[in-house]
Amino acid sequence: MKYSVDKNGYYGRFGGAYVPEILQKNVEALEENYLKLINEPSFIEEFTCLLKDYVGRPSPLYLAKRLSEIIGAKVYLKREDLNHTGAHKINNTIGQILLAKRMGKTRIIAETGAGQHGVATATVCALMNMECIVYMGETDVNRQYLNVQKMRMLGATVVPVTSGNKTLKDATNEAIRDWCNNPTDTFYIIGSVVGPHPYPDMVTRFQSVISQEIKAQLIEKEGRDYPDYLIACVGGGSNAAGTFFYHLDDERVQLIEAEAAGLGVHTNETAATIQLGTEGVIHGSRTLLMQTEDGQIIEPYSISAGLDYPGIGPIHAHLAKTGRAQVFAITDDEAVKAAFELTELEGIIPALESAHALGALHKISFKPTDVVVLTVSGRGDKDMPTYLEYFEK
Repeated sequence: MKYSVDKNGYYGRFGGAYVPEILQKNVEALEENYLKLINEPSFIEEFTCLLKDYVGRPSPLYLAKRLSEIIGAKVYLKREDLNHTGAHKINNTIGQILLAKRMGKTRIIAETGAGQHGVATATVCALMNMECIVYMGETDVNRQYLNVQKMRMLGATVVPVTSGNKTLKDATNEAIRDWCNNPTDTFYIIGSVVGPHPYPDMVTRFQSVISQEIKAQLIEKEGRDYPDYLIACVGGGSNAAGTFFYHLDDERVQLIEAEAAGLGVHTNETAATIQLGTEGVIHGSRTLLMQTEDGQIIEPYSISAGLDYPGIGPIHAHLAKTGRAQVFAITDDEAVKAAFELTELEGIIPALESAHALGALHKISFKPTDVVVLTVSGRGDKDMPTYLEYFEK
């Protein structure tokens, strides 16, 4: 597959493993073992069984009839919001904790923005009886209070991060510092398709169950295994990578990515990394990132805690730069408007991250015969205070 990772961990010119020397051994051990371990029959059996009986997969592919009438195409929603813990993140954390166990690790760390990955990590650590430390920016701790309480109830230690913008980038920095200090017993469960190789490919593979199910469900509903459009939001980009995986090389399928424009791409309050970013290295991989001319990170902003990341997964940098994916920058206002539209038309309250994908629907001229699949990556419970604030304006 020409859009997949190569043997050196690169998607075109993006990717690689740029890590401190102290972590070199960890990353190399993971790189040498992950494909072998995740393809073992016992791993596949345990992973598949947990996805079915614990997560509740397959997640439904729902034809949103009223929304389809407004958009002017057949719009299906891939309902990752119906998974246990309320988002797609659980697919990946189950895969990684099974891998950590097989590699003899006893302590789990994670970073989180919106809190969904933190909750999913805390959940699988409770399931597997493993110590769990979650790093979360103080800004996100305050705006995602409910998810913080869930993590604590699940037995995780939540560490508020007070450096930088106090959001996802800073939480990731602290998690990497922890990993450097505890390289022997600690496994870092990264929540998106970011970080050093093999994380972007590994997370993509664990999330590819989304794409696998879409193919099977479309055969049942449309008599073909591909849509005309696949749409997903991108922060780091794990739900998008999982949604696209089995259609990457199928040029009949137009891939659409929705990133967070914040208050607008021409303002200083934005997280439109693909549109505004330049090449550089962040958190262990070469990708597109928002930075000054002398390489200092520009702090991103989005109403969505899960999308305000200054980088992007290397796979998405590659898809955008090769023209394989079309990218739309969706503002806060457009996302919130799209969220209320879905709620009023279909009775589904989406996460703010997913609302950005919904906002992209209004940017595209569809034909009435087009089959569109949009991944609703998470449910909106965690974002109710933000929605209510907007509603009351």
